[in-house]
Amino acid sequence: MIVSASWRGKRYAVLGLARSGAATVRALLSAGARVTAWDSNEAARAALSPSPLRGEGRGEGAGVSPSPSPVDRPLSQPSPQGGEGLSLADPVEIDLTGFAGVAVSPGVPINRHPIAPKAREAGVPLIGDIELFAQARAELPPHKVVGITGTNGKSTTTALIHHILDTAGIPARLGGNIGLPILGQEPLPEGGVYVLELSSYQIDLTQSLDCDVAILLNITPDHLDRYDGFDGYAASKARLFAMQSRGHAAIIGIGDAASQDIARQVSRSGRAEDLTKIAPGVCMDQSRWPALQGPHNAQNALAAIAACEALGVDQASIDRGLASFPGLPHRMERVATKNGVLYVNDSKATNPTSTAPALAAFGRIHWILGGQAKTDDLDACRPGFGHVARAYTIGDATEMFAALLDGEFPVERSFTLDAAVKSAAAQAKAGETVLLSPACASFDQFRDYEDRGAQFRAAVGALE
Repeated sequence: MIVSASWRGKRYAVLGLARSGAATVRALLSAGARVTAWDSNEAARAALSPSPLRGEGRGEGAGVSPSPSPVDRPLSQPSPQGGEGLSLADPVEIDLTGFAGVAVSPGVPINRHPIAPKAREAGVPLIGDIELFAQARAELPPHKVVGITGTNGKSTTTALIHHILDTAGIPARLGGNIGLPILGQEPLPEGGVYVLELSSYQIDLTQSLDCDVAILLNITPDHLDRYDGFDGYAASKARLFAMQSRGHAAIIGIGDAASQDIARQVSRSGRAEDLTKIAPGVCMDQSRWPALQGPHNAQNALAAIAACEALGVDQASIDRGLASFPGLPHRMERVATKNGVLYVNDSKATNPTSTAPALAAFGRIHWILGGQAKTDDLDACRPGFGHVARAYTIGDATEMFAALLDGEFPVERSFTLDAAVKSAAAQAKAGETVLLSPACASFDQFRDYEDRGAQFRAAVGALE
């Protein structure tokens, strides 16, 4: 795992014990820090508590190592590095005086959670696992970091850059908002590259991450419940570039006004030579890249190409990586072709802006949409309406979306995903596409977007 000697003997609070939070606790304890951890979920807290009988019901690492890891020791047992180990307490309820930081899960809404004023009153910074990684960088073998942010396309671009580096034989780690928590991964050898997908929430909790290559793909309204309006959300994205040193590459998509403004800020700060702008609507031959279809993926590919060129990757490896990239699950994922009809799982499209590129990527579409709506319009999808043969609305948004689309093309109120798949399969003709691209959150009928995508795959698999 990735640790820093600078944490030794210091006191930290960790709020939120999902994957990144649990990895943060382990890394801090391994470095000899004293950690007070908390999660409102009792099961998450129990996962950090010691088991009376090691190896029974412990989950990760159960019964493997003969010596306990820091999170397996009783709470009163000192860590081998000299720290005082782990305690469980809500940091909102304790005195934070003297703490080095409160490491907060990105899922904690710091704009309205009481931990923010509590930490501010104690003069303790709110940080995240990405900030701890940034603090540990000086002790790692020489390496580079690529940070990717934006409202849409982050995961695909992050995975694509990682894939190209792997194709070129360059050691790389995938982390941040994708893959495994970065602190829980083994350090790279000299010359390696850490490729980090960074949400605005993670950037908010980071103060010193100086990316060798920083990428902003786009900014459209999203997560506005966490910010003081759209400008506040855009300002969060801009901080990725404010943390960079001069001479480090800044790659910015300029397809929207907010991103254009950030590009101007970078240029005016004396870093014009560092800046690469990715213009929208660039015509490219994407025929050799089966997992990178559609105009949005043209932008993702251009950003990845620019990043890899900045890292010194040779063009032949870039070309091979683009051609062999397998794509990501639930992001315009080609599930099957049955009776000449292509079935595409784009369950990750949880807002109209992220659905719009999928509508542009296929010629004649049977569109399954709906769920827990984030907006009361589908205006962002309108440029692709000419590609839609028929729509099938599902979930809480069934009636609202059916009303919005009335008169545009035939619409069926399917209510459930299974019914929509069956109806679309019965009506689609060879050469057409059945596309799940919901433009909605999934929580009305599914555990999450991954569950929704998995159920789409199963429904397609069950077709005769």
